[in-house]
Amino acid sequence: MAANGCIYTRSAKDNNGLCTGSWRGSPSRIMIRYLTLLAVCISTVLPIVAQNQPLVPAEQGLLVTLWPQGKIPGKVSELPDQPPAGGDRRKVDGMNNVSNPDLIVYPAKQSAGPAPAIVVCPGGGYGHLAYKKEGTEIAAWLNSMGITALVLKYRVPGNRDGAFADIERAVRLARKNAGAWKLNPNKLGVMGFSAGGHLCARLSTSFDKDGYAPIDEADKLSCRPDFCVLVYPAYLNRGTALAPELTVSAKTPPTLIIHNEDDPGFAAGSKIYAAALQAAGVPHEFIFYKTGGHGYGLRSDKDVKAWPDACKLWLTKRGVL
Repeated sequence: MAANGCIYTRSAKDNNGLCTGSWRGSPSRIMIRYLTLLAVCISTVLPIVAQNQPLVPAEQGLLVTLWPQGKIPGKVSELPDQPPAGGDRRKVDGMNNVSNPDLIVYPAKQSAGPAPAIVVCPGGGYGHLAYKKEGTEIAAWLNSMGITALVLKYRVPGNRDGAFADIERAVRLARKNAGAWKLNPNKLGVMGFSAGGHLCARLSTSFDKDGYAPIDEADKLSCRPDFCVLVYPAYLNRGTALAPELTVSAKTPPTLIIHNEDDPGFAAGSKIYAAALQAAGVPHEFIFYKTGGHGYGLRSDKDVKAWPDACKLWLTKRGVL
């Protein structure tokens, strides 16, 4: 049993990891058993193979520039965006420089009505963006659950205040365009990985502190997310205390934290943040697995591989799904 009640079991196997036994019976029965075993193997192996394939959203997505020309607040990277703006960003692993922050909106597959939506913030230590593993692959997974994903390309490197302004603007634009993008503006959350998790936590605790001067009608709308999902978040603490920019209060939105024991550099921050949420009376859940490391996205074979199902269950309990 892992910490926090996360249970994992193992099937009984022989020393080689294979089920033991022998074949007995007529040739026809042996053939039937062989075909049955083959069918079981196919049904077992194919989902594993499919799970290990890179996820790409089915739709190309709607590219949305965050800021009007010449009105980006704060500093920007002196280097051009990487990759070039005309490239297919769904297939790009990472980005080292972002001077023109934007969103790509990947719509949910839905029959009718506005969809819940999540602004996805890739990690990368505020030095780059793990855009595929923690961006477009996450978008494809969210789409499969009926959630519209908005992948945020926020400013890097070394521009935390610029990134904070970018995520504030992204949430406000999502609310402003909820009708056109077929979003439910009351089911609009954020999800962040590593440094992106810190960015989402900062928004969740400082949404009432504008990171820029208003420039248009969108900036009159709230940038408070309706819920927040933090997956192996980084930088949540300073030693044994909460990071000073994270001012948790009763207004902080409901939060799910996913982390694991073998991420010693950042797991302590999640524990401290969860304790602060508890003290403030914020609805939250902290799922702490035993193994997983850091930076896995959806690609883990450790205990933390269960996190997507746990997240889906939490979103269902919160009424998002």
